[in-house]
Amino acid sequence: MTISMRALAAAVGVSVGTVSRALKHQGGVSPETRQRVFQQAAALGYDLGRLEPAPLRKVLFLLHSQHTRSSAVPFYSAVEQGARDVCTPMGIELQPFAVKPSSSIRRQLLLQEADAILAVGFLEPETLAIAQALGKPMTLIDSSAPGLPSVNPDNLAGTQALTAQLLAQGYQRIAFLCGSLAHYSIRLRERGYRQALFNAGRLADPALERLIPPGLDLAAGVQHVLRQWLAGINPPDAIIAYNDACALEVLRQLRSHGIRVPQQIAVAGFDNIPSAADAGLTTVAVDQAALGISGMRQLLELARHQATRDSLHAVRVLQRASTSR
Repeated sequence: MTISMRALAAAVGVSVGTVSRALKHQGGVSPETRQRVFQQAAALGYDLGRLEPAPLRKVLFLLHSQHTRSSAVPFYSAVEQGARDVCTPMGIELQPFAVKPSSSIRRQLLLQEADAILAVGFLEPETLAIAQALGKPMTLIDSSAPGLPSVNPDNLAGTQALTAQLLAQGYQRIAFLCGSLAHYSIRLRERGYRQALFNAGRLADPALERLIPPGLDLAAGVQHVLRQWLAGINPPDAIIAYNDACALEVLRQLRSHGIRVPQQIAVAGFDNIPSAADAGLTTVAVDQAALGISGMRQLLELARHQATRDSLHAVRVLQRASTSR
């Protein structure tokens, strides 16, 4: 016997409308209620296959406002283009939106009237929780959070391979210049750097791992850290920056000090943004467009009530002049 939606609603103790919205991943339903609906549907044998999910008409490409700064634009623009390549042939509107945590986040998101959300890069946990509570299909790109599907480059393997390569080239004092560890990708890149040192039997020198101080822009932050390193007794002979934008700034400032790269200090980054090749920067290549494509495919699976799983994308080291001895 096929159970009706009305019977399912009675079993859960909510209205038929609430059950309908929950099963269709629409807004207006708490995560707890949605979970109860699906659990009861499974227990009673409700046929989810008869649900015809509304097609996605508008997807929000959600970024933190800090990712609209010039240093982050090349990476996230490529991710956005990958997502757009999936959306356009299907008639789906992809709407970029930079959320401002200082104002009402829920109101900001509701005003966009999107059917699903691609949450890209760092977002405060509070922002993610508010977005998730809207009950729309949602996927993370370049980030991770419990209970949400995600798409990421293999950040840990990338810096591990890059550091191992520098060690194999004979560099002895390899430094890591770090951005905010609140960023999921940066934490993993730092961990990969440390893992490579451990694997090589090297003790990590705390003096060679520096964080750009909060509140400073990229140029000022790099200047602050380089001043400390260059004034030390044993400055680094190679610097890995947490991304290419930071590495390019390190290159510029080292050369302004008359320091030869890589003869005196080698420099490497992560991401392989377009300007990295022009600068001869060694980096870890990330297929940014592929991240956007995978994220959109996950959203489409969620909208069709299909199972989806996290996606980890392989990366590779590109050696260029900035580390070539």
